[in-house]
Amino acid sequence: MGTLLWIIAVILVISGIYVLIARRDILWGAVLIVVGLLVGPGGVSIFT
Repeated sequence: MGTLLWIIAVILVISGIYVLIARRDILWGAVLIVVGLLVGPGGVSIFT
């Protein structure tokens, strides 16, 4: 389960960075990065 959470978190953070840089949409990029950090097992996991 921890590995799956890491993969989801990495995908969310990378897509958030992409949205910030490529699309210049600061709000959605920030939201994706924050959600990615919350989902990751190193952060505050929403599944525990």
